[in-house]
This record gives sequence, C-alpha cells and structure tokens, in this order.
Amino acid sequence: MQEELTNNYGHFFETDLLDEINQVGFLKEVKQDDVLIEIGSYVKSMPLLLTGAIKILRQDNDGDELLLYFLEKGDTCAMTLTCCMGRTKSEIRAIAETDAKLIMIPIEKMEEWSSKYKSWRNFVFESYHSRLNEMLDTIDSIAFLKMDARLLKYLNEKARVSEGNTIYSTHQDIAYELNTSRVVVSRLLKKLENMGKVQLHRNYIILNNE
Repeated sequence: MQEELTNNYGHFFETDLLDEINQVGFLKEVKQDDVLIEIGSYVKSMPLLLTGAIKILRQDNDGDELLLYFLEKGDTCAMTLTCCMGRTKSEIRAIAETDAKLIMIPIEKMEEWSSKYKSWRNFVFESYHSRLNEMLDTIDSIAFLKMDARLLKYLNEKARVSEGNTIYSTHQDIAYELNTSRVVVSRLLKKLENMGKVQLHRNYIILNNE
C-alpha cells in the first residue's frame, strides 16, 4: 500500500502525512458496480482512490438519478468530506464504475490533519474546487446542451475513465444516469450510430475514435 500511496499522493503530501495515512488507513478493493456509499447512510471514513474510477450520483424525491461526476486515482470526494466533517448523512450514492482500490481514512483524522498538515488542507480545498467545477459542468450540460450532445459527452467521459472505447452499459443504465428515458437514449444512440460515432451491440457500445 505504501508504494501505491506514494505514487498517487506523494506529490500532494509530505512524508510524515504519508506515513500517518499508511498507519491509520485501511485498504479496500471493490468490484465494478459495488456500492461504496448509499444515500442516507453515515460516512465513517473518507476514500483516497488508488486505482479505478468511482461514479457519484444524486437522487431526486422520485428515485431518479443523475450522474454528478467521476472520481479517479489521486482523487477524493468533496461530498464525502462534507459528510465526514459535519457528521451528517450522505446525500450522494457512490458506485464503482470499474474495479477499484481505495485507502479508507477514519473520519476522526480529518480535523486533526487539517490543523497539522498544510498539504492536507490544500488537498481538501483543491478537492472542493475540482468537484465544484465538475458539478457546474454537469449543470451547464443540462442547461445548455441538447440531449444528443449530452449523451455523446457522457459516453466520452465513460470511455475516458475506463481507459477504453467499449462501454458496458445498457440503454436503461444510461437513461438513469442522464435522468431521461430509455426510449430517448435508444433513439439518440441510433442517431449517433448512423452518424458513425458509435457502434451498438447487444450488451455494449463501442465509441468510435475521431
């Protein structure tokens, strides 16, 4: 764990902090589609992502979901930080987009490290800033992009975080994450296929490189 921790976070944290993380953190490995954090649950530890990707989703009162952003290696989740610091229930759902490996940090270390290590404070502030920008980007997409452009942007992002051009999602899965209907997604995917941007298969989608 020490080597992976240093490779991913050594440019953020000083040696003393890396040593503390290695001592108090515990390694967690998850499989694709595993739920890490559920809406309404109390967050008892904060994740530092070593490998893979995690998707962060928001749910409305009707149970419909919307993809907010992806976490990748070297990231943490600002929404999780907020829950940890405030001892409040989670307002997001975190699901493994790919197989992933994380270091889980006990919440009692959050405040201690914020006063003890400048690098930790900077990391927390930078995480808030990055996640805010990603959520603003999501809002901009909803407000200003047509659904076909949103769909293509979503597919490109899924391909990027999975480091490949094959997307293993059903039309219904995509509809959930874009907060639209399966019929709309299927129609627009067919349109994208006719434009030569994707190849549709029974259980997966291939994004054509441009």
